[in-house]
Amino acid sequence: MHRVVVLAVDRVYPFELGIPGRILGAARGPADERLYEVITCSPDGRPVTTSADFAVMVEHGAEALETADTLVIPPFVWDPVDEGVRELPVGVFALLRPGTRVISICTAAVLLAAAGLLDGRPATTHWFEAERCQRLFPNVKWDADVLFVDDGDVLTSAGVAAGVDLCMHILRRDHGSAVANRAARYCVTPPWRDGGQAQYIERPVPGPSTTATAATRAWALERLDRPLPLSELAGHARMSVRTLSRRFQQEVGMSPGDWLTRQRIELARHLLEASDLSIDQIARRAGFGTAASLRQHMHATLGVSPLAYRRTFRTSDG
Repeated sequence: MHRVVVLAVDRVYPFELGIPGRILGAARGPADERLYEVITCSPDGRPVTTSADFAVMVEHGAEALETADTLVIPPFVWDPVDEGVRELPVGVFALLRPGTRVISICTAAVLLAAAGLLDGRPATTHWFEAERCQRLFPNVKWDADVLFVDDGDVLTSAGVAAGVDLCMHILRRDHGSAVANRAARYCVTPPWRDGGQAQYIERPVPGPSTTATAATRAWALERLDRPLPLSELAGHARMSVRTLSRRFQQEVGMSPGDWLTRQRIELARHLLEASDLSIDQIARRAGFGTAASLRQHMHATLGVSPLAYRRTFRTSDG
């Protein structure tokens, strides 16, 4: 039986701590046999504090790591300053056997990064912490738009429920879709979730400012439903196209075209969440013209279709 060891570190998040046991523990073979043995340990075998108002007793200490086929590390409250990183228990990885698969959920990726296990590798974490992680661990190829990253023997997931997505992926990878689908039905969870965490990231429109392009950006936001060629934006700003493009890059960090697409996506997201407009109507309101164009842009930016996004985020009283 494949042994999964879950390492609980002080200030662990209880929900994510239980994900491996619930999802992998639900996997059954053809004869209804268990496919994974899931055990929990702490670095010293003592109870661990949690992010909630209770502690967790564990049955095993660090010696359990020596028996792991797969190690899963749930997230914990961590101090993102350098001192906090230096205090992470990176020494636990020395106890693993060669070939042990290592998985992190959410911000537990910082423990892998601090140990050097992610250097030069693609990885993800909760989108809210991605910028800090990039700053602290620049050798890691962080991708804040995906739900999880499978890089062979090291896998990382985005925040909270993305740990469920990653464990479902592990079931599919190890035993195929039939086993994964059966476990998903038992756990009442989707066997696969469309899109990435990009669809959950809030990207506020830049507020009023006194920068050179501010007035033109405000003017464009009132006209997203119509074509806005670069020449027209430049004309409103009383700049050359070249100057406008340079100022946009300096002030908002992207080209005018990319900025317009971003604002149109944000408008479409709002209308999908809060209105009863059809996909065609929303496409026209947001300046994409057709539903096909809206679908193409949402897939490219968020990884989901307009209908899938609406099913996920539609307000009950909208």
